[in-house]
Amino acid sequence: MKPRLALFAIPFLLVACGVKPAAPAVDAPLQTREKEPDEHVEKDPLLSEAKVAHVVVPEAFITAATPAENVDSPASWRAADGRRLLIATAKDTHRLVVYDGSTGKQLRTVSGPGSALGQMQRPNGIAVIDDLALVVERDNRRVQVYQLPDFTPLLVFGAEDLKQPYGLWVRPQKDAYEVIVSDNYMSPQNEDAPPPLAELGQRFKRYHLQRAEGGWKATLAGTFGDTGEAGAIRIAESVFGDAANDRLLLAEEDVAVGTRLREYGLDGTYRGRDIGADLFKAQAEGMALAQCAGGTGYWIATDQFKDRSVFHVFERTTLAYKGAFAGNKTANTDGVWLDQSADARFPQGAFYAVDDDQAVAAFDWRDIAKALSLPECRAE
Repeated sequence: MKPRLALFAIPFLLVACGVKPAAPAVDAPLQTREKEPDEHVEKDPLLSEAKVAHVVVPEAFITAATPAENVDSPASWRAADGRRLLIATAKDTHRLVVYDGSTGKQLRTVSGPGSALGQMQRPNGIAVIDDLALVVERDNRRVQVYQLPDFTPLLVFGAEDLKQPYGLWVRPQKDAYEVIVSDNYMSPQNEDAPPPLAELGQRFKRYHLQRAEGGWKATLAGTFGDTGEAGAIRIAESVFGDAANDRLLLAEEDVAVGTRLREYGLDGTYRGRDIGADLFKAQAEGMALAQCAGGTGYWIATDQFKDRSVFHVFERTTLAYKGAFAGNKTANTDGVWLDQSADARFPQGAFYAVDDDQAVAAFDWRDIAKALSLPECRAE
């Protein structure tokens, strides 16, 4: 992914002027987990009890478990010297955890609790594009932009529009970026229930992010969300897009109506098609897209079982089902990330998935492709 953009609302402009992030919290106490809106189920779904056909792909590594962090979503970035950084959001310690993306060794943490530039409150979704990392902060109701590799805080935006943001997808545009953020605001009468269908038209916010004189600015470009029975997103978190095929996939996490992926156009219009309605048995979660040469590729979408997560694979253009895989241990996955860049450890790239809120697992793409008999995928 990469940086550039322009929108129509009030711009949020902040200049990177040497603001230092707060010192990271240390030895954060393990606490009772706050339940997310998608976690109110009578019984945790278990892969051991579900009839989901899948192959097992051993993890290349799993980072050391840090239960106090409450890890949510990963992203990765390649430095100019070839280093692969793996970055994960930590909801309970209000920071980022940075690992070596080829070994899983923890390198550092970034940020800490607060609302100032460089501080965070319950970071959730994360995306990396070019030399920028964008992080959604649910409790500050905003998105924060950092410059890599030093994690210099550049900008915060969205606080005037967002109510309960969770996930995001970023794509490059001419001299700018488009940022789509899911906003999982709930019913004013019941914070554990989604609002009426008629109020779901602003489930997703679209921002234009671009350089400005002396810094960066972001402006609200619009909102969207279907309000019909078939196309509405009741519980919103994961969003990912494929610009080449004019496609957004949105995870419907509400098990009451049937968890699945809904297909929208990049314009925010529901296409009338759902994916995986008969496949997802637990809960649809994080998504990633393998973009292969010649316009081919694969979607990977998470089914969040409590004991071991399943990752469903779909063909990029037709969305035909190609099969599913699970790790030996990786469980209860929220966010995922696919890094298709090559290094000595992962010559065809790596797939990262959060493991049970406390670690990040890495899978070698070669192992996934071999297990599912997928043709070679040379990155676009």
